[in-house]
Amino acid sequence: MEDTEFVEYVADRLAALPGVRAVSLGGSRALGAHRPDSDWDLAVYYRDRFDPQDLRGLGWPGEVFEIGGWGGGVFNGGAWLTVDGRRVDVHYRDLAVVEHHIAEAEQGRFDVEPLLFHLAGIPTYLVVAELARNRVLRGELPCPAFPEALRASAPPRWWGTARLTLDYARANHAPRAQAAQVAGAIAVAACQAAHAVLAARGEWTTNEKTLLDRADLRGVDGIVAAVRPDPQALAEAVDAARALMAARVDAAA
Repeated sequence: MEDTEFVEYVADRLAALPGVRAVSLGGSRALGAHRPDSDWDLAVYYRDRFDPQDLRGLGWPGEVFEIGGWGGGVFNGGAWLTVDGRRVDVHYRDLAVVEHHIAEAEQGRFDVEPLLFHLAGIPTYLVVAELARNRVLRGELPCPAFPEALRASAPPRWWGTARLTLDYARANHAPRAQAAQVAGAIAVAACQAAHAVLAARGEWTTNEKTLLDRADLRGVDGIVAAVRPDPQALAEAVDAARALMAARVDAAA
């Protein structure tokens, strides 16, 4: 199948599952930034009930997780499938949970949850960002603007966390010549600072793949690459990273 026919076929099958109210396409394919080998990210928005067994019943090979199988929280499960030779990720989205976090974001409130492969974790407003950045294929979904209350509350929180991450690395890892911990702390803090930058601009983000590029923090790569197990050099690396991040955060404010 051609790509257009393929995504219509998958959307039809997902939309027909019991409880599903809408289906959206996300990731690079929704934004037109995909490569030929990029996978397909689709979300099923359900109301009241969704049984992963119904998804298994479609007969597509792969692994289908239970609701909450990805650790709970806003990223509450999904499936890794192969359909017509293409890699397809399906994400479960409970509409009641999504609506709750829309309301929270409008008041400037959010939490940060751990999630595999995400250095800084994910803000609970990620599910709101998906609505704004994804392409609705079936059903109807809101397309929220970035709330002004969130633009006020998120940057200081993210940047405060980044500063604490760097402070701890400088005070505890650098004196011990612990290069791995310092490099890791710089990477984590960079992602936290990038969240601060994008929130200050009122820009949604749904993952960390392009986070540093969008926040103009790619210069952290050179700092991390030069890290070596010497206390003075490590302290200087932390200071350089902090200066770079502070400049980007200040410029976005």
